[in-house]
Amino acid sequence: MTSTQPWDRAALVPSRGDASPRPEVAALASDRLPDLADLFTFMRDAELRFTTLRMRIEERSETARGHHVVTSELLLRHPGDARVTTSEEHRGTAGNYELWLSDGDIVRTYSAVHRLGTRRPVRRSIQGLDKDFPGTSRVYVPLTPLPMETLPDTFVHPAGYCQNVLSTGRCWVAGTETIGTRPAVVVECDTPRAIELAADRPDFHIQVAVDRADGVILRLVESAGGQVTRHAEAVDYAPDAPIPATAFEFEFPDGTTMMF
Repeated sequence: MTSTQPWDRAALVPSRGDASPRPEVAALASDRLPDLADLFTFMRDAELRFTTLRMRIEERSETARGHHVVTSELLLRHPGDARVTTSEEHRGTAGNYELWLSDGDIVRTYSAVHRLGTRRPVRRSIQGLDKDFPGTSRVYVPLTPLPMETLPDTFVHPAGYCQNVLSTGRCWVAGTETIGTRPAVVVECDTPRAIELAADRPDFHIQVAVDRADGVILRLVESAGGQVTRHAEAVDYAPDAPIPATAFEFEFPDGTTMMF
């Protein structure tokens, strides 16, 4: 099915007042492909389908410096605990990482490359948008926040991406595929309107592969003129994986310069 009107249900999440909020769509039908509206609603509630998550995303892109590889390691435990470690292949292994760590109230960041650290409250969402505003003017509020505008956030919290990017272009469910060992639904999107300026061209195309069981994004591919410019894939995806409590502990190393 090709989209004919934008999907605007990103903020219409199940009640967070419940002790254990449940997804609106429990599971996708196994005997047919979902339509876009049902699939996007299923994706919106992805993080409600697990209590812990371990995910590793490899992003490959073409830049002015040539082939570029960035790896993001995510550890998550609801509600609130999250750790994202990002490293870049071209910098080697020693001291090559940036850390984002949150307990739901305080966010700490550390750049090993520059030995810089920050400690600040979690950014609060805009208040009052849950009233009488149209769906497109409201925002998804995650159960466990992740660093905004990053691949881990997009993959685990795809509601905003579905509403603000995919549904603004010519979008359709193209079929199924297996990513690693996980069955996935493939969505194609031509020329979305809500994109960065660098991709504002008529031959820009996005393909996403959505985990059929949980609704997270497992792969995102961007191309222009038929040439792949960005390929991001979850090379390790483990929902409800055991995560030690120490995974969310961190002390700034000696010599760290605190920015704030």
